[in-house]
Amino acid sequence: MKPSAHHARIALCALVLWSQATCLDAQSATDTNARPNRYVKRLEAALLLQTLNADLLSHDSATATLERWCAVHQLASPARITAERVRGAEKPATELERQRLRLAPADEVRYRRVRLLCGTVVLSEADNWYVPARLTLQMNKLLDTTDTPFGRAVQPLHFQRHTISSEVLWQLLPEGWEMQPAAESDDTHELCTPAQVLRHRALLTLPDGTPFSEVVETYTSNVLAIARLGPVHPC
Repeated sequence: MKPSAHHARIALCALVLWSQATCLDAQSATDTNARPNRYVKRLEAALLLQTLNADLLSHDSATATLERWCAVHQLASPARITAERVRGAEKPATELERQRLRLAPADEVRYRRVRLLCGTVVLSEADNWYVPARLTLQMNKLLDTTDTPFGRAVQPLHFQRHTISSEVLWQLLPEGWEMQPAAESDDTHELCTPAQVLRHRALLTLPDGTPFSEVVETYTSNVLAIARLGPVHPC
């Protein structure tokens, strides 16, 4: 699914604001060691988050997208996504989720919760409801007995991803920011973020359109932990 025009406009606006703020910050710098203030860092983080958001929305596999993100931004070496299954977690599918999966009352749906890591860094947590009857025996065995990421286990199905919702969980700029001077009370260099910054809900379908999984992916602030932004601290 292609990223929406709404998300493209948000990214463009953030880019314009970032370029203006960067010029102001450069003008106010008094020595070569001056660093961007927190206002500029938040704009840079906004751009980065919208870039990841658009990347996720334009590809079918979140696992593969996160692996590329980890490699490009050098979050770990080697840059390989692994799953850490949360054992014992149970969350029955809602009636709406069963309807989207086109399930009859007697059809089985299984639940799986994992954390996706790049190296030792947790990038996302995923809740997954899937229909085992629409997967192969080998895929079901992998999902039942190993910590293999769901997207990697079902990759041979050549599935398609259909976004249901995309939600940014972090207010990147404080309320009323546009009415205050950029540098006012904002000369610190540390970036403060909530633990979770982005959430996607999507439906995965077979090439013929048959749905076999609904997933909710919640992305952590670790996706922003790049060298340029410096350490990411919880608010």
